[in-house]
Amino acid sequence: MFGCLRRLGCLVILLCILAAAWFWYARVEPSKSPASTASASTWQRLTQPDAARAQRAIESLGSRSGPVFANLSAGEVASYVFLTATKGALPPSANDISAAVIGDRIYIKANVVLKELGGSKVLGPLASILNDRDSVRLGGTMNVIRPGVGQFLVQEVRLGSLAFPSGLVPTLVQQFRRGSVPEGVAPNGLPMPLPNYISDIRISNGRLTIYKNTP
Repeated sequence: MFGCLRRLGCLVILLCILAAAWFWYARVEPSKSPASTASASTWQRLTQPDAARAQRAIESLGSRSGPVFANLSAGEVASYVFLTATKGALPPSANDISAAVIGDRIYIKANVVLKELGGSKVLGPLASILNDRDSVRLGGTMNVIRPGVGQFLVQEVRLGSLAFPSGLVPTLVQQFRRGSVPEGVAPNGLPMPLPNYISDIRISNGRLTIYKNTP
């Protein structure tokens, strides 16, 4: 009996150590991200007018006499991607959605019901630490896979005040995917339909630029 109790006690201690290690890892990792120290003014709310402006800029690239590239703000790009091109990619409960371009990454954050992200099956011990509804922040780059298909390549995730372990990011990203996933999309990528004439998307020094194919 006492041996059983000792074994149960050891198991409880081991679980506590694992949970503490997860919590420590999640707390220290965010300091590595420049988004953690970005000012509130850096973030832009997603709006339909911004989505429309981005769409007009992208469509202008399709004209033979049009520009060869377009510089867009984080709010314009994210509004176009998440409110128009891939509408429904974010969880249904998502609100207070905003975006920012910081360094060489674009960040999207929203307030969501965390059970829509898979609950404890995906979030592990973090599910017991976080609120039922909390902020989610995705950070990464965007690239063109082939004509007509791009992706938002998620490289970091933050849930509330905690960082999500990088090795599990693909598992969480797959909770955001809707419908079929085009061939070539990475495990941590969110598909983005694009016009066939878009050849490249670059994020550098706080600026996002979209290029078209040139003869």
